Amino acid sequence: MAEIRFGKLGQLAQTMSGAISSARDYLFSRMHPDGYWCGELEADTTLVSDYIFLHTLLNTRDEVRMQKCANQILHFQNADGGWPIYHGGPSNISASVKAYFGLKMTGHKPDDPVLTRAREWILAHGGVPAVNTFTKIYLCALGQYDYDAVPAIPPEIVLFPSWFWFNIYEISSWSRAILIPLSICYAKKPFKKIPDAWSIDELFPNGRQRSQLRLHWDDKLISWRNFFLVLDRICHGFERVHVRPLRSIALKKAEKWMLEHFEMSDGICAIYPSILNSIIAMRCLGYSLDDPQVIRAMDEFEKLGIEEKDTFRMQPCMSPVWDTAYAMFALGESGAGRTDPRMVASAEWILKKEVRHKGDWAVKNSNTQPGGWYFEFNNEFYPDVDDSAMVMLALNHVDTPNERYQRESIRRGLDWVLSMQCKNGGWASFDKDNDRMVFQYIPFADHNAMLDPPTVDITGRVLECLANYGYTLNDVPVKRALKFIRQQQEPDGSWFGRWGVNYLYGTMCVLRGLEALGFDNHDPLVQQGAEWIRMVQNPDGGWGESCESYDDPNLRGIGPSTCSQTAWALLGLMAAGDYRSDSLTHGINYLLEQQRADGSWDEAPYTGTGFPRVFYLKYTLYYQYFPLMALTKFASYMKSA
Repeated sequence: MAEIRFGKLGQLAQTMSGAISSARDYLFSRMHPDGYWCGELEADTTLVSDYIFLHTLLNTRDEVRMQKCANQILHFQNADGGWPIYHGGPSNISASVKAYFGLKMTGHKPDDPVLTRAREWILAHGGVPAVNTFTKIYLCALGQYDYDAVPAIPPEIVLFPSWFWFNIYEISSWSRAILIPLSICYAKKPFKKIPDAWSIDELFPNGRQRSQLRLHWDDKLISWRNFFLVLDRICHGFERVHVRPLRSIALKKAEKWMLEHFEMSDGICAIYPSILNSIIAMRCLGYSLDDPQVIRAMDEFEKLGIEEKDTFRMQPCMSPVWDTAYAMFALGESGAGRTDPRMVASAEWILKKEVRHKGDWAVKNSNTQPGGWYFEFNNEFYPDVDDSAMVMLALNHVDTPNERYQRESIRRGLDWVLSMQCKNGGWASFDKDNDRMVFQYIPFADHNAMLDPPTVDITGRVLECLANYGYTLNDVPVKRALKFIRQQQEPDGSWFGRWGVNYLYGTMCVLRGLEALGFDNHDPLVQQGAEWIRMVQNPDGGWGESCESYDDPNLRGIGPSTCSQTAWALLGLMAAGDYRSDSLTHGINYLLEQQRADGSWDEAPYTGTGFPRVFYLKYTLYYQYFPLMALTKFASYMKSA
């Protein structure tokens, strides 16, 4: 498409109108007959490798599917022999060891060129001892690592009361859901003998018997890492001499907690690792494969799979509430009527997903009534602030027949979100004041997501939501949030993005929140953010940022252009009052040029964040509704100019 200049306003308006209309039609075409949207969540090959591991451990392998898993793994091997954790990323040691082991368990021989290259890379980067704790425990279950060498995850942690300095409610909700069933596995130490041909002893740099398998001490004698490693050694000492007086009580409580959290959800926390761990935990506790609870958990686990002719892959979870809220919002902004039957159907579907029972969040917020929304199809124990704010923003674009119920649901949601504001003025995702940073040094916390601290991206979205429902700069919760946002701004003007990659996402969320409140866009806070966005624009007119910026902040805003991140940048600029700069013009042109004939966009990189530096996601609807939002906002300005 030829570049559009501001001087050709008539041509630009016509082009914009056609692009928005076709994008709106495409997005509606992706709507499920029941009224929701749910794009695939793509993740790395570790999920497929773990799928092979689980069915091998349970002796439930489908050999045809195992080969499809192997094909999926092979497709993503890097040229250096390893496997990445995001598209185009560097090889990762845990992902590579898992992939190597998965391929061996599906028939690949050590002299296969694929495994030869992989083995060379793995050994050069520390081998099996360098993988994370979760990987090590899975390897132990198949006899490829030593339980005595992995960080202890004693089930006794569930016995600590909520007032105690460390307890399960002082760690993030997802860590809690992953670790409690895993603690049962650690206590029971499952083991399955596998064929010698599947062994990965060759991945230990000095041989398995001569390798240092335990975690290394910190160079500083007195440090939190060493403190927790001492506790870990003590726990292992008690394990060796079988001094575990509270073990049976702890196991019963952990089992009870796990079974309770199966209810009203698609498996514990409705996410892949916790469901997988719960299945193993139940088998460790003596549940048979035909037990209703095991069958149910297995069903939820298998629902995450996507099988095609030659490949099989797994999703980490499903995102219907999140995708539906954003699709509704984008469509409402772009001109879909408030009483359009499709919008009403979506609103009625999402209203049914309102949380009406207290979950884990209530441990620290006991005086608040339930409200809000979760991310997946069913996850009653874990509503989250981000989804709740986005759902309420979406509902502000629709009028349902039951106006009173819609209004009451929103009121409950607002009350719940406001009650979840943290002491420092920001909002986190699932919990309140879950920010004891010392716990990140616990030995089994190497998944880099032990805590759920407040973040500016969620805080910005909450501010945008509150503004849409009448809150102003003079309200106390808003003032507290603005103070938090000011404190979190980076020296270059950007903001960190916890749940999207990365600073482009965080900066966009903050600027939209400020704009919605009527915050002065001439304030240096805003203009520094906008100038940073302009500074990191790519020569092709788009914006992009790699997941690598989580490892090296100097790479913030740097990466190949994507449609979703370009849309974030444009939304941030327009929120700052920039509608006429060359940066904005080139960015709009980039989106118009990248749009396909059917009204859609496409991109390969992952722009969603699960656990920074550990796990990333590709939301396959991000590059549909975010560009639509950006084009719509610019078109609205053109009409009013």
